[in-house]
Amino acid sequence: MIVVTGGAGFIGSNLVKALNERGHTNIIVVDDLTQGEKFVNIADCHIADYIDKDDFLQRLEKSQFSEGITGILHQGACSDTTEWDGRYMMKTNYEYSKSLLHYSLRQEIPFIYASSAAVYGGSETFIEQPAYEKPLNVYGYSKLLFDQYVRHVRKEFKSLVVGLRYFNVYGPREQHKGKMASVAYHLNQQFNRGESLKLFGAYDGYEAGMQSRDFIYVQDVVDVNLWFLEQDERLTGIYNLGTGRAEPFKAIADAVVEYHGQGEIEYIDFPESLKGHYQSYTCADIQQLRNAGYQRPFRTVAQGTYAYLDALNHQHA
Repeated sequence: MIVVTGGAGFIGSNLVKALNERGHTNIIVVDDLTQGEKFVNIADCHIADYIDKDDFLQRLEKSQFSEGITGILHQGACSDTTEWDGRYMMKTNYEYSKSLLHYSLRQEIPFIYASSAAVYGGSETFIEQPAYEKPLNVYGYSKLLFDQYVRHVRKEFKSLVVGLRYFNVYGPREQHKGKMASVAYHLNQQFNRGESLKLFGAYDGYEAGMQSRDFIYVQDVVDVNLWFLEQDERLTGIYNLGTGRAEPFKAIADAVVEYHGQGEIEYIDFPESLKGHYQSYTCADIQQLRNAGYQRPFRTVAQGTYAYLDALNHQHA
């Protein structure tokens, strides 16, 4: 039985669907459906059970899973980078993760969890080393603190523990995220409303639309997660998960315009609220991932955006 926390969320639901496509249906989805519209992400999935995130932790502590859990894909978190309630962030992203980690260690089952490129924050180098970890917000800090905890207790590991530092993930099943959905999603929404495609203007030494990130399509993220699920404890570690390429936000807008055959780009003033808390450039160093043995190519922004827009159009056909 495989557990996917955050299984009704963006990356989690894509993992559940991919597991189904690989023949797995003995899956427990753990989430918080207070935001009830997330149900659509798993409505077309086949699972064994859904359990609320708080109930799941209590049942773990009471050893109520007689059939046995064979692996945990831990995607559940507060991923809102503008959330400044540190107490809530630490309880959700840090303490909960510690509980799941120690359960996995006791049971000696694989534990693969979502970290984030936000741990690098203001750094200009994106290598999985403490010298480059400089979070700009409490979300990034919560992810870094758990990575640090994993490093601290690593000597106890007898099973696989993998942290994946996601860069900018985009793709299907993210519509519930609102303002935290990807730029590709928002630009397509703007196009469908007959609006211009809005990008930030010049900021931080970058020309309008040229702030650049390592954008990775969600299916590539899923493939890496499921590849690690098949590995053993020798690959325990923290890995960047991006494409190894930085592409400007304008490349996404250009792909949306090209896909639809029309559209105009509009540049808006950079928000004051984001100044000093914003990563203008990210680019994953993926050498450690390649050294681990994962060699599949990653989609470019153009390839991923086209695939995403095809999925969105099919969804509304």
